[in-house]
Amino acid sequence: MSTYTASENRYEKMKYNRVGRSGLMFPAISLGFWHNFGSNADFETMRKMCRTAFDNGITQFDLANNYGPPHGEAEINTGKILREDFADYRDELVITTKAGYDMWPGPYGNFGSRKYLIASCDQSLKRLGLDYVDIFYHHRQDPDTPLEESMGALKQIVDSGKALYAGISNYDEKHTRKAFEIARDIRLPLIVNQRRYSIFNRDIEKDGVKKACKELGLGIIAFSPLAQGLLTDRYLDGIPDDSRIGRDPRFLTKDDLTDELMEKVRALNVLAKERGQTLAQMALSWILKDDDVCSVLIGASRPEQILENIPAVMKTDFSEEELTAINGICF
Repeated sequence: MSTYTASENRYEKMKYNRVGRSGLMFPAISLGFWHNFGSNADFETMRKMCRTAFDNGITQFDLANNYGPPHGEAEINTGKILREDFADYRDELVITTKAGYDMWPGPYGNFGSRKYLIASCDQSLKRLGLDYVDIFYHHRQDPDTPLEESMGALKQIVDSGKALYAGISNYDEKHTRKAFEIARDIRLPLIVNQRRYSIFNRDIEKDGVKKACKELGLGIIAFSPLAQGLLTDRYLDGIPDDSRIGRDPRFLTKDDLTDELMEKVRALNVLAKERGQTLAQMALSWILKDDDVCSVLIGASRPEQILENIPAVMKTDFSEEELTAINGICF
């Protein structure tokens, strides 16, 4: 049995932001379990990362039913860590999970039907060893299932006590607005949209989601804020031997690291140094520079990466000259 005791100073280094117009607050930086919590990672390192995050005020752990590999493995490993290390701290944690991508064979293990979403929530709770999650997300838009059915399933999940709030992920502006209207009509506490966002990927600005969420009172939590590691110093001098590019090229490949792109990365790195930050810190600070995004989701493969990123929350002010320089580099 673990003898872990959380740091008494765990709330001194983190900022907390309200999620839209809800009563919930997110830490400005949250820990994502998309990578490095499956069977291909070391369990004791997972445990250390969770402890390091919580000891420094990162109270939100973000999962999905298909995180692994294999599917479900991240929830299983997290469930063991929660049980052995965090049983006394459950009420200080925001645990979230999602369903929407392919999870099991056959016609009922994908997308957004009531059957799939409710079954997925039940399975996730078993793997996590929890009575409820704080937020249950629909992970992506379903082109065929009526949105009323998907939102109705989230409503049933919340009403049954299996989740406290509902969220959506990867929703465009049209479906974000429609989901919000349905949720309002059926009194579903839909409070957040999780979208990809970084200095390099500004789709939520282009497709209107950022503006719509602010107008509607929905929070935004950003994933891939470091562009799968591009917005760090990891690839400034080539591809390291232990890079995920060699082990898992699903999200970033050697061909992605073009000379033109790396010139941009190096120029951003110079600007970050001028601000007294690492490139990763500046990239996170940039997302948090206004009130539109309430949290950024970081991934990590070791505790030191978490500690490096935390100071970003204390330096989110940018001059007009800096913002113009960043845009000039990227575009």
